[in-house]
Amino acid sequence: MDRLLKLLKTNARLSNAELAVMLGRSEEDIAAEIKRLEDTGVIKGYSTVFDEEIVAKDYVMAVIELKVTPKAQVGYDEIARHIASYPEVESVYLVSGGYDLSVTLRCRTLKEVSDYVAQRLATIDGVVSTTTHFFLQKYKESGIMLIAEDADERTMQ
Repeated sequence: MDRLLKLLKTNARLSNAELAVMLGRSEEDIAAEIKRLEDTGVIKGYSTVFDEEIVAKDYVMAVIELKVTPKAQVGYDEIARHIASYPEVESVYLVSGGYDLSVTLRCRTLKEVSDYVAQRLATIDGVVSTTTHFFLQKYKESGIMLIAEDADERTMQ
């Protein structure tokens, strides 16, 4: 991965001036490169990783595994786009293994997750089966530790 992209992934709040110093380039060169990366779709957007236990503790996160029958000419793309269009959906991935798609969902209650799976996902033409798993604790997201790195007393002697 390009050094500029790696730095932005680690901290998208770095200024062009800071990036220029870190990379030994001019500020104008950095600004032009970032604009080019945005214009060509390499950079899709910028986001913030926050501790949901503090900010949004009333949400339920789930990952749903789907077995899907791909459609002729489009494979999994049409179903994946349809699923991705729902606002509750955080991510959709085509995966290898025992299922085809992995969907990460954010809802306010377990009932909302249940309703989403039963009324929206399971009813999509081509969805063969679903399996739902709930996030119990997040430890790391987007390369950022979300829990304090305290020493574990169980391993101390």
